[in-house]
Amino acid sequence: MLVDHLGDARTVVDVGSGGGLPGLPLKIVRPELQITLLEADGRKSAFLVQACAELGLPDVQVVNRRAEDAAHEAHLRERFDLAVARALAPMAVVAELCLPFVRVGGRLLAQKTRSEDLDGAGRAIELVGGSPPDIVASPSPARESGIVVIVAKIRPTPQQYPRRSGVPAKKPL
Repeated sequence: MLVDHLGDARTVVDVGSGGGLPGLPLKIVRPELQITLLEADGRKSAFLVQACAELGLPDVQVVNRRAEDAAHEAHLRERFDLAVARALAPMAVVAELCLPFVRVGGRLLAQKTRSEDLDGAGRAIELVGGSPPDIVASPSPARESGIVVIVAKIRPTPQQYPRRSGVPAKKPL
């Protein structure tokens, strides 16, 4: 469960929010959080706006942009205590897409499974300002092999990251 790893975070960006997981459940459990749901698909973004209205969730912003573009906007870059991601991409790509949103001293929480190869992600994490990852078992009723990959942001992300749209997935760091 990601809730166990939130600490004293106040601002959270859910990168590749899709149907709102994990961002919306985090907001429901921790109403004081300011959540930004980042989703590139317009229909999914519209659903998220509607879901937030129906659920009466304040302090939730839906941003309909690709992470590669949004991470270069001054009001989003290095502004969040936490970035969260679930089923977004391989870990090297997750690091490049998510860590530019996190302030120095903040963290990335990526939900993964034990079967994913995380060895190749170390270089990417370091390049975009992250520390070596901590891997914590986080089984759930749906996935007994669940883990949370926790990456602390220890220095600013260089301006060239993330690279332009589509490049991180096609050519991981």
